[in-house]
Amino acid sequence: MNFVSSVQELQELNPYIVIGCGGGGEKFSNFQGVNALGFIDDNPKKQGQEFCNKIIASDLGALASETGAKSVAIMLPIGAEGSALKYAVQAIDRGLNVVTSFRSLSLQRNEALLKFAKSRNVKIMEISPRLDVIHSIFGTSPPSCTETLPKLTYKPTMPVIFVGGTSQECGKRTTTRLLGKTAKENGMNPAIISTDEMGLEQPVDLNFRAGSLSVMDVASAVMGAMRKLEEQKNPDIILVEGQSSLTERGNPHPRGLSAAILVGAQPDATIVCHRPNHPYRQPVGIKQEIMAIEAMEPTRVVGISLNLRNVEDKEVVSEYEAEYGLPTADVYNRGASRLLDAIINETGEKT
Repeated sequence: MNFVSSVQELQELNPYIVIGCGGGGEKFSNFQGVNALGFIDDNPKKQGQEFCNKIIASDLGALASETGAKSVAIMLPIGAEGSALKYAVQAIDRGLNVVTSFRSLSLQRNEALLKFAKSRNVKIMEISPRLDVIHSIFGTSPPSCTETLPKLTYKPTMPVIFVGGTSQECGKRTTTRLLGKTAKENGMNPAIISTDEMGLEQPVDLNFRAGSLSVMDVASAVMGAMRKLEEQKNPDIILVEGQSSLTERGNPHPRGLSAAILVGAQPDATIVCHRPNHPYRQPVGIKQEIMAIEAMEPTRVVGISLNLRNVEDKEVVSEYEAEYGLPTADVYNRGASRLLDAIINETGEKT
């Protein structure tokens, strides 16, 4: 495989036309010694605008003739593989070298391009995902980049509620489900998104395992799920189940997953779940989780859901409510009405 292994290899292919006027295109043009003579983007709104001190063009052939570039760098996002392939073929056909990123166009999946480039006596190279480095560390690695979803940006028109927690197995799935059930009993039309492989109990409208995805894809998956449910059932509230915790120290690996779900949800209000005396997790605490959630997203934590499985005194709910100044409920034994009221009070103008 023709992987780029040094910036010197890029410099040898100067000067360039860079395709893709976003973060990838800017990063490439800022490589030491890389000479970018022009930029192209398929987005009509970008064409004619200035980018990295150049005017964004729309036609590769015209720009190549105008600038005398020797190479094309294709820096397009995941989801734009069709455009990347189009530009790669155009460039090779014109006798231009091609540098592509693994996000834009994986050469492993497009070996015909290697043969085409060889037939035109030009180079085609890929800036790799560097899985070889991971393999050298662990002795194993994915066969290819695991980031596969387009970078969707979507904000629902209806209120979104994120159900987070201080640890794994602290009640997020149960709380999300019971909030949905209570909303239905109160005449509302909730959309309920489960992000756990165990999300089999009703009510739930859409269930996928967020942990099966690259963390880079999770936010898009959540946004896509919300968009689909808005289109399908026109809900008046959307409930998104979180995973793990932003702060738990005992098992740090899923914390990024929790953050990605939160970012994708963009919640208007949040409920935090907590399991006192957790037998096999190490939560840092409710206060720390609230601070982390509200620091990461412009949302407000409006209630606490307690999982009292490991607590003998079931009357401690009032103690937690007094300590944290938030409506608190044992939803499993006493229902979620108190938390739903807190949510409606916070999002009332939008529901």
